[in-house]
Amino acid sequence: MIPQTRVSGDTASQGAAEAVLPASPAADPARPAPRAAAGARRGAVADLRQIVRELVQSRDLLVQLTLRDIRIRYKQAVLGFAWALVLPVVVVLAGFAVRLAIAYTAGRPIDNLQFAGMAIKAVPWAFFVGCIGSATPTLTANTALVTKVYFPREVLPLATMLAQSFDSAIGLAVVTLVMAVIGVGVSAQLLWAPVVLALLWIFTAAAALFLSCANLFFRDVKYMVQVGLSFGIFFTPVLVDVAMFGPKWGPRVMLNPIAPLLEGLRLSVVEHHNLLQPLRAPAGYMVWHPWQLGYSAAWALGGLVLAALVFHRAERRFAELV
Repeated sequence: MIPQTRVSGDTASQGAAEAVLPASPAADPARPAPRAAAGARRGAVADLRQIVRELVQSRDLLVQLTLRDIRIRYKQAVLGFAWALVLPVVVVLAGFAVRLAIAYTAGRPIDNLQFAGMAIKAVPWAFFVGCIGSATPTLTANTALVTKVYFPREVLPLATMLAQSFDSAIGLAVVTLVMAVIGVGVSAQLLWAPVVLALLWIFTAAAALFLSCANLFFRDVKYMVQVGLSFGIFFTPVLVDVAMFGPKWGPRVMLNPIAPLLEGLRLSVVEHHNLLQPLRAPAGYMVWHPWQLGYSAAWALGGLVLAALVFHRAERRFAELV
């Protein structure tokens, strides 16, 4: 294994340019990778504590890499920050076309609430797609950092996520204005929105950590991810609502961990429904139950713990495989 030196949060504050430069392997030849040396002898709780501690110590590096990703994304871009709205707008237009065709067949018009529901789900879906698509190859794309500089490698996919969060914040701000224009009211159920969005962020972080690690061991993972993201929208209630899948397929669609989060966001923000209360479709079948939110929360929190441990314990081999 190539000897590694450690980059702390203090050195990261000198700027992203210095952070991405490889350190000299001879700078500290006697120092092994600290996490790799003790990883096999520590329990899960100790590993999680070490992960959190090192991420806190490397917070300056995380900030600098996030800013670097944002600058690269918008450098010499013709549309500038408008690129943050491209994917959500495309999703809304696609959903509008699908809803228009369904409405025409059923002989019913599309109302503002249906349009608002698509808009509020388009931004978190675009966030998930953008994070997973860009975070999966982060380890293989930063060879110099992974092989020659020691730091918590979780910083790489997390920095990509934070950069994507910046884009999504712009999208959410625009969607908020759209909601006000089309007449979506305000209620106490809006308090569910931060909870749902936090769970989505946690679940995305878990997927980003796991897939970026897996892509280092199996390089075709990124291609599988691209295929999954391209067709995943058809198995997720983004363009349509869960009720439109019917009593047979609706519950099956909700087995997708992201589905209850997107549907819960729509119900709480647009329809002002309390997510602790069940909801039935006009035909009588169940389209929402509180356990579905708990199901997604279990996937998010449990997945993050599991993905962090897998990433942490596999990290000793990263420099060999990159």
